[in-house]
Amino acid sequence: MSGTKTVNEDIVRGVLNIDVLKKQSRTLLKSLRANEADARKRLLEHHPKGAHRKPEDFKVSDAQQILARENGFISWPEMKTHIDQMVLTEQQLATGWLTTPDTPGTLHIRCGSDIRNTLELAGFRGHFQEFSDPFCQGPVPDLPLPVLMQTRADFIASAYDLDVEETRARQHAEYSALMAAGDYRHIVLWFEHDSYDQLILAFLLDFFGALRLSARVELICINSVPDIEKFTGLGQLSPDQLRWAWENTRTLVGDSHYELGRKVWKAVRATDPAELATFAKSSSATRPIGLMAKALQRHLAELPASDNDLSLTQQLVLEILDEAGPLTAGRVFGRLIRDKEPLPFLGDLRHVLDDMTTLSAGSEGLFDMDDTSLPWPERTLTLTETGRAIMKGNKRFFDIYCGTRWVGGVKISADGKCPHWDVARKALV
Repeated sequence: MSGTKTVNEDIVRGVLNIDVLKKQSRTLLKSLRANEADARKRLLEHHPKGAHRKPEDFKVSDAQQILARENGFISWPEMKTHIDQMVLTEQQLATGWLTTPDTPGTLHIRCGSDIRNTLELAGFRGHFQEFSDPFCQGPVPDLPLPVLMQTRADFIASAYDLDVEETRARQHAEYSALMAAGDYRHIVLWFEHDSYDQLILAFLLDFFGALRLSARVELICINSVPDIEKFTGLGQLSPDQLRWAWENTRTLVGDSHYELGRKVWKAVRATDPAELATFAKSSSATRPIGLMAKALQRHLAELPASDNDLSLTQQLVLEILDEAGPLTAGRVFGRLIRDKEPLPFLGDLRHVLDDMTTLSAGSEGLFDMDDTSLPWPERTLTLTETGRAIMKGNKRFFDIYCGTRWVGGVKISADGKCPHWDVARKALV
């Protein structure tokens, strides 16, 4: 189903090795003493206190400090302690000596299946429940939950060419599982920083806050892991890294979390996004979940842009075609996630392809498409002059657009009544 997060086999985890880092520190020390430009730049960025020293006065500890900061640690000793812990965890996992972190009475909730098997490999024994309604896409109107469930299921089935009854059954099963969460004594929510995750998290906090669960509820919500250079999601993590997240980032969910979830979820469903924009201004506006603010800002960037009426995703797709096209839809998606998207939130190809269908729904196409009998990822897309003019802001999309789409509770159409987003100021217009 749309939005379900799965393990990305193309992403290889970075692993810190203390012996390799020691060799790198010696090499860096030689570069510092030689006053090489790149080493000097790294020094100024990560160890400015050492910038006043003469090249010949640098010590290995200076090089180690730079390497530690580059890898997300405050100091070399802190990084070494982390590496030692990770090595020990790997050894314990391999030998089966690792203690069980949870109990069979624990419920782990995640907006996808990407960590299901890894949790088991890491020694977790609780029940796993996926809840993956992709609220970052399609209509999310302010309706009673049973009606919303059907609206969401019908949209997902239509957008992804799925069987309606099967999709409704899956939706019902996932929502019903949340109702049964009160049977557990301990609930852990596993989430990352993108809008796909954060909108679902807001819903869950609102939902569980209304249920007034007696269970102990905890949250793991992260946007980085020390030894991963480019963190895009929990699905990247190995068993020992999941254990690290469990032991170092888990926090107790309290009244302030539930209140934030209630307010944000209400704002997501509103026809006027003004209140949502107030939460998107800064991390302080979404305390105690600071990461939620940027996710909401990215969500709002799917509103029509003030200069050309395109959503940010639509704009980036056209930019890719302008820079590197013609390309297959699959390659466009790869470039979008790897090179363009400022806050990756798309769990699969179909979300982008739905936007692409929207782009070609008007009387003039923004791109030409070859054999439509091919699967979507294999179809070649070529930017048209109309698409290029709209991408550059020389023409408005709504002059040719005749469709509709949704950003949460906001219905987007070309009637000129929907709110717009100023990309430069990151504000509603």
